[in-house]
Amino acid sequence: MASWIQESGDDNQDIKFKIKNFIVVMKIISSQIEEKRSREKARTFIWQRYFQNKAGVFGLVVFSLVLLTTFFGPLFYPVNPFDMVGKRFLPPGGSFPLGTDYLGRDVLAGIVHGAKTSFFVGIMAAAVMMTIGILFGALAGYHGGFIDDALMRVTEFFQVLPSLILAMVVVALFKPSLSSIILAISVSAWPGIARILRAEFMSLRERDFVIASKAMGAKNRRIIWREILPNALPPMIVNASLAVGIAILFEAGLSFLGLGDPNVMSWGYMIGSSRIYLRQAWWTVTFPGLAIFVTVLSLSLVGDWLNDLLNPKVRVRRLG
Repeated sequence: MASWIQESGDDNQDIKFKIKNFIVVMKIISSQIEEKRSREKARTFIWQRYFQNKAGVFGLVVFSLVLLTTFFGPLFYPVNPFDMVGKRFLPPGGSFPLGTDYLGRDVLAGIVHGAKTSFFVGIMAAAVMMTIGILFGALAGYHGGFIDDALMRVTEFFQVLPSLILAMVVVALFKPSLSSIILAISVSAWPGIARILRAEFMSLRERDFVIASKAMGAKNRRIIWREILPNALPPMIVNASLAVGIAILFEAGLSFLGLGDPNVMSWGYMIGSSRIYLRQAWWTVTFPGLAIFVTVLSLSLVGDWLNDLLNPKVRVRRLG
């Protein structure tokens, strides 16, 4: 009898041990399932947040290809865009994939090398106009009162002037060069950015974190640049991408009117110098125009994509 009771106790211990092992195994399996579900949710979230806007992703891919062409194109196609390498008005094909212009210059070389100039003007002009717009918008939106009125009157003065005409006047006052073109574009396009940032600051300056900073004795300069501005940056990032495209269009327009820098190859210069030969040699204007169109369109799509990422209201509306 004692031996039977002992064997029974051993069997119970064995059963308890197996049950514990089973519970441990089930917990491991459950944790693995939960981990797999969390990874799937993360992938779904990433896809919904970053890739649902297919047009924006397409614009990002196209813009990346344009940037690669800008930086690495001259290495793979090291032809001087000002060299007369063939006969005049050779059609696309053969030794010249995009043909030659009225001086026998390679159109493809002009597009490849001119991309760097167009992007340089676009990025620098966007940086300058963003700087001016942020300075005016931040000070006006935060302080209000007399400072707001004074800065907004200055902004309105520049805003009511026709942008292209103002840019033409600025370039005409100085010698046509990249620096004068950048200055002209910046002076013409900053008021819209200032107004957007002013509205953001007026909305944020009454928030609790700003009131708390004031109560702690923080200076206005710190509150503006370290507290409010970082929270107002999302719309500014979107506008920065759009500002680059606007600046590229401005440069093309000024060059088309003969106000570009004749010593530097750019897409606008190519269109402006060959515009009178459009009927005779369509490719000399069409291909630079397509380069501008694709670049500005991709920047616009990227701006829309960034707006989806950085603006929670737009993101919730698209996902919902």
